[in-house]
Amino acid sequence: MAISIDDIKKLRAMTGAGLADVKKALTEAEGDFDRAKELLRERGLAIAAKRSDRETSNGCVLTKVENGFAAILALKCETDFVANGADFIALTKNILDAAVANKCKSIDEVKELVLADGQKAQDAVTQRSGITGEKMELDGYQILEGANIEAYDHMGKHTLCTMVQTNKENAEVGHKLAMQVAAMKPVALNAEQVDQKILDEEYKTAVEKTKLEQVEKYVEMKLKKAGINPNLVDSEDHIESNMAKGWLTQEQADEARKLIETSKAEGEAQLKMPMIENIAKGRVNKFLKENCLVDQEFQFGDGDKATVAQWVKAQDKELDIVAFRRFTLAAE
Repeated sequence: MAISIDDIKKLRAMTGAGLADVKKALTEAEGDFDRAKELLRERGLAIAAKRSDRETSNGCVLTKVENGFAAILALKCETDFVANGADFIALTKNILDAAVANKCKSIDEVKELVLADGQKAQDAVTQRSGITGEKMELDGYQILEGANIEAYDHMGKHTLCTMVQTNKENAEVGHKLAMQVAAMKPVALNAEQVDQKILDEEYKTAVEKTKLEQVEKYVEMKLKKAGINPNLVDSEDHIESNMAKGWLTQEQADEARKLIETSKAEGEAQLKMPMIENIAKGRVNKFLKENCLVDQEFQFGDGDKATVAQWVKAQDKELDIVAFRRFTLAAE
């Protein structure tokens, strides 16, 4: 049957699909709008299944605060071309608006939301996937509830968003704190809130790093005593390269290799664990200072090297940070 241009425009307005896709769906459905919409949805499902193993490293991240409820939502896709499209950004915004209005607590609740056009959010994403031919997925949903929440979309690029909540209203301070969270990517508000698994892993890494450094220092000391420049023999590639340049003889290279092997064993045997553990604890404390929001150096002050906590108190002695959230598409 013949499909009128008015019908094509109507379905396109309802679904956002391309003209060719809409015409094809209407033709197959013999003008039945509900069936045509279902065909477009099925095409999206087919594409989603076919591209399920694709990486969605691009997308749109948006944030919104309304009536004591704030959220960050990411809709991911495969390419920045699709991510920067007006329709893709509009879909992300529509889903976020509905999520905030309904005070959704989880990404699963968001997916089940019914949008203004009568579609579930997940179905709308699937349909959009059918239009663009790319895998898409809702992800990165984070919330804060209560008063005094400031949200920040970094540089307005929709790839990194943050939210900060304070105990008192102060929009200017909240905005700068949200910028701090974006720039310095803290893992927790303070040391007490750092996940124990993170602390354990940091301590384990610090112990191993310290052991390695102590052994390397011992080996370097033994090489210098033997009259060998440690910089010439700090790796097998350097040894071979420096021999080719005439900076090391075969005999010197063999001596260095043997000395490095024996010195490593001696150095490991002489490690003092109490000293190693103290150095490792110091490194963990340094990690906390750099990664806990209140202890970080504030980046948007007047150059006085204050911590975030000190800067906040300088603005208002009664002001405190309650919580923050951060989501980015970038690999960090």
